[in-house]
Amino acid sequence: MPRTRRGPVEDPSRTRRGPVEEGAEIIAEIRSWAQRHPGAFDIAFAAALCVLAVLTTTMAEPPRIVRRPPPAAAAVAVLACAALLLRRTHPRLTVTMATGSTAVLGALGPSHGYEFGSTLTGPVMAALASLAWRTDGRTAARCSAAASAVLLATSILWSPGEPQLRPDQVGLAAVTLLPAAVADALRSRRDYVTAVEARAEMAEHTREEEARRRVGAERMRIARELHDVVAHHITLAHAQAATADYLLATRPDAAAEVTGNLTATLTAALGELKATVGLLREHDDPAGSTEPAPGLAQLSDLLASFESVGLTVTLTREGEARPLSPGVGLTAYRITQEALTNVSKHALTTTAAVHLHYTADRLTLTVTDDGPAPAFPPSRGVAGYGYGLIGMRERAHAVGGHLHAHPRGGAGFEVRAELPTRTAPGPPPTALGDAP
Repeated sequence: MPRTRRGPVEDPSRTRRGPVEEGAEIIAEIRSWAQRHPGAFDIAFAAALCVLAVLTTTMAEPPRIVRRPPPAAAAVAVLACAALLLRRTHPRLTVTMATGSTAVLGALGPSHGYEFGSTLTGPVMAALASLAWRTDGRTAARCSAAASAVLLATSILWSPGEPQLRPDQVGLAAVTLLPAAVADALRSRRDYVTAVEARAEMAEHTREEEARRRVGAERMRIARELHDVVAHHITLAHAQAATADYLLATRPDAAAEVTGNLTATLTAALGELKATVGLLREHDDPAGSTEPAPGLAQLSDLLASFESVGLTVTLTREGEARPLSPGVGLTAYRITQEALTNVSKHALTTTAAVHLHYTADRLTLTVTDDGPAPAFPPSRGVAGYGYGLIGMRERAHAVGGHLHAHPRGGAGFEVRAELPTRTAPGPPPTALGDAP
């Protein structure tokens, strides 16, 4: 078989670049170099414009022949381009010096035989573009209009022959304004991008702050739940265990009954602890608890649990019962639980009372006892009390209510919570701690 000659294999990763891509790459390299060496770039740029301006003064008209540059015109052209070295620190002074020098070049043109063209106005256009980039739009517009008016008047007054307005002079004024307009548009875009980035950074910072705030609120909510669950059930379990130990030697049958109640109390405590700790799970965790939050419907069971430790609680209602949102119902349940737990721990009494007063828009929950000592010892926390009162106040405030706790005039202690009876929109909270 005849062998086929294969050509060189081209690397597919290498693609041919057109003139546009190569030009963009060169511009990007020049821009990068200018950002790294701003002083050297300014000197090179001013020198290039100076060379063009001086070469323009060497073109005599007519005929177009190259000659030596006139000393006066060359000196003024050098001064106009040297002013560009101040464009970063003094943009207004740069525009003034460049415009004045260019106007003098235009006035020297007829006597030295060169035209007042766009090459001579190069320093003015560069100065106006730098001014528009570094200042606001109003300043750039005013300076550009003034510089254009000065150059237009110079070209009219010092034109050969009778002064008159020609189309090329109008075009020269328009070309002078063009770089400033482009630079102002680029500056506006730069400011817009900067503002968008600042808003994005602020929004990110705000989201982080909101996330931290929500995490803190969630931690406080879980801490309240754990405090209520542990304080209630552990207090009951301690009292039941002490009662069983006291009755074990004399009344074993009664001790066995109290021990059964102790087992039930500990089982309930474990269940509520599991549900509360389950709040730390992910929302999509199938193992999470889906039981509804307790409310006033479970109030009878709560009061019955205190009877097992010798605290008799009387429940009274006043007014027509109204539906409560899940959050308000949970708050009323937890406040009642915490207040009765404190009665059983601190008050030297075996009786307490719970009163529910319904009005058109509020529920007033009152828990009282008639013990000889205050139910809450002055130890720490808000107003000299412990974390129980702090948690009850936080719960009441979280749903838009208020809580008042103070010793009664004769004896005992009173806890009064005023809660709204509004029905919150949305699904009811799950587990034991999804209070708003």
